[in-house]
Amino acid sequence: MSLAQMLEQSGAIESMAGELGIDPQMAKVGAGALLPAIVAGMGRSSAGGSSDPLGGLGGLAGAVLGGGGGGLLESVLAPKPTPTQSGNDILGNIFGNKDVSRGVAGEVAAITGIDEGILKKMLPILAMAAAGYMAKQATSGKGGAGGGALGGILGSIVTGMISR
Repeated sequence: MSLAQMLEQSGAIESMAGELGIDPQMAKVGAGALLPAIVAGMGRSSAGGSSDPLGGLGGLAGAVLGGGGGGLLESVLAPKPTPTQSGNDILGNIFGNKDVSRGVAGEVAAITGIDEGILKKMLPILAMAAAGYMAKQATSGKGGAGGGALGGILGSIVTGMISR
């Protein structure tokens, strides 16, 4: 199952659609087009040095685990507006700067026909949902909340996306 399907089953896509005032199908298409860039950015962030105590995830793991971990997904699912600062912090860690985020939104807008402004608003919410989902998986049943577990989840998601 892809990360997009997992987020759809969790209710994150529908919640995001309601918050952005768009059709759930449009949110699903937008999320499906944005997630590969988010996951690829997370993968690049996880390629840190071996001296990193968080298994190579460095600042990304700090943003995810320090930013509320699994609570990030609950923030997206809550019936109130999502506080997107954590999502912007995650995007900053994976893309480096706002120009890259804007470029991703522009490319996805050109491919999907979805308004670039909507995609820019979707990015931090989607980053929070994805990171929150991964943090929940990393801390449930595996016993640890460290970057090694988070890196394992990220690895399985990247592998799953490549093999689709």
